[in-house]
Amino acid sequence: MKRFAFYFLGLFLSLGLLSSCEEAEKLTQFNIDYNTTVTIPSTFGVQVPFDVSTPAINTSSTSTFESNDTRKDLIEEIQLTEMTLTINSPSGADFSFLESIEVFISADSLDEVRIAYQDSVDVAAGESLSLTTTGVDLQEYIKADEFSLRINAVTDEAISQDHELNIYTKFFVDAEIFGI
Repeated sequence: MKRFAFYFLGLFLSLGLLSSCEEAEKLTQFNIDYNTTVTIPSTFGVQVPFDVSTPAINTSSTSTFESNDTRKDLIEEIQLTEMTLTINSPSGADFSFLESIEVFISADSLDEVRIAYQDSVDVAAGESLSLTTTGVDLQEYIKADEFSLRINAVTDEAISQDHELNIYTKFFVDAEIFGI
């Protein structure tokens, strides 16, 4: 009977310790959101690839990490989990003019990396377009003071007006627990 009681006590303590570790890990996981805008200029052709870059995006990473009780040196991984493009203007416009789109990230002293894409944009995409993310670890880009995004896209129809887009990005951050 004693052996049975010790077994359950050990099992109970193990489950409690596991649960505590999972709760502590959740405390060091958080999301960082960024919004920026970019203008796609009107085009005069079809099947014409184009590149558009955002202005530099200030990461404010040091203060963001501090407000989440961590530091740059404790970050284990940062991944882009969501990227959504939304047309701000012209009113009533949609993404039917795009055939495909890729988004790249760059920062000082770091190579440019593809972070999101849509190989075939649906003609019924509407005014909002969610891109597939690549799952690349982006911690060095977000730890930098600023980064830029570059859109590379191919049109399948001409647009007669400039299109202003909002680019929403959500990054998942995983930091070490208690600096261990």
